[in-house]
Amino acid sequence: MIPLDIFADPVCPWCLIGKVELDRALESRPSHPFQIAWHPFRLNPQMPQGGMDRTAYLRAKLGPRAEDASRAVAQRAAALGLVLNPSPREPDTTDAHRLMHWAGLEGAQTRVMSGLLRAHWQEARDIGDAAELARIAAAGGMDAGLVTRLLSSNADRDQVAAREQHARDRGITSVPTFIVADRHAISGSQPASLWRQVIDELAEGSK
Repeated sequence: MIPLDIFADPVCPWCLIGKVELDRALESRPSHPFQIAWHPFRLNPQMPQGGMDRTAYLRAKLGPRAEDASRAVAQRAAALGLVLNPSPREPDTTDAHRLMHWAGLEGAQTRVMSGLLRAHWQEARDIGDAAELARIAAAGGMDAGLVTRLLSSNADRDQVAAREQHARDRGITSVPTFIVADRHAISGSQPASLWRQVIDELAEGSK
């Protein structure tokens, strides 16, 4: 197996699109060699714990470019058959990344990331809310009660922060970023055709 490390934040629209593209490539190449691991990287590390209004957030971050940026995301999503219905709250994703850390211990990361992306981008749910995170965890096969207890504590908060800082120290500045075989970095939401090409080249090289 070849490690495919993915640095992502579930509130990043290009992470949603990038995952859909990757998933389609993997579905078309069921014998792919990738062993996928998801890693924390907050787009907004200074976000208040309770989050903020999404419209106000976009205006503050992007100014007059906010509408054009949202339109570009919607168009790319529509081309993939995705209907976006984002949460009206832009959350602090610290707890979402803590959940992903625990999901990694249980082999449930990809299921949980799918749930987080769907909840935020298509179901207008607040993934900064502990009850929502517990429901997403349960849908991913995790123990919702245990997740609720962990979220009510500071469990692994420092470890997740250290992992994010390590990513930044390695030079990662945006998401999604994919690291193939711990050597090759691929940034941005790449089309399924590129991933199929990568998989085919890896298969050819292993012969």
